[in-house]
Amino acid sequence: MHETYIKHMAFAVRDVHAALKTYQDYLGLGHDAVVEDYPKSRNRVAIFNVGDVEYQLCQSLDAGGRFDKWINERGYEGLHHICYAVPDIDKALADAQAKGATLRECSACKVTGSHPHPEGWVAFLEQEAGGIELELMQVYTPEQLEEYKAYKGI
Repeated sequence: MHETYIKHMAFAVRDVHAALKTYQDYLGLGHDAVVEDYPKSRNRVAIFNVGDVEYQLCQSLDAGGRFDKWINERGYEGLHHICYAVPDIDKALADAQAKGATLRECSACKVTGSHPHPEGWVAFLEQEAGGIELELMQVYTPEQLEEYKAYKGI
């Protein structure tokens, strides 16, 4: 199995298109970005890579939504969370909890602890590091991804 690495970094923004234009105009990044709305979580997200790290510019579609609330509480847009890919999510969660971590409910799924998402099993820690939320993901193998898609009818 592979080691822990950054799967993605999610940035809370008020306007995905404006934030993406800044990356495109000033840094020459994100020209291949895909912008999608996610009805279940009520977010609009622009996704593109910077090197081997996926960037997600995340905008709440509703006032008081996950990213809107985060921005309003802090008074600025910025790095919301880092998703760390781990080889074994159950072991990673057990290790973190043995050291005093607690699990936080996934705001989109209303599930606490490891649960399936489109790319892998995810879980969130209640603790933050420097004001940044911590997400863990065990990325699906190709076979597991096919099972997930079949289960979801995708």
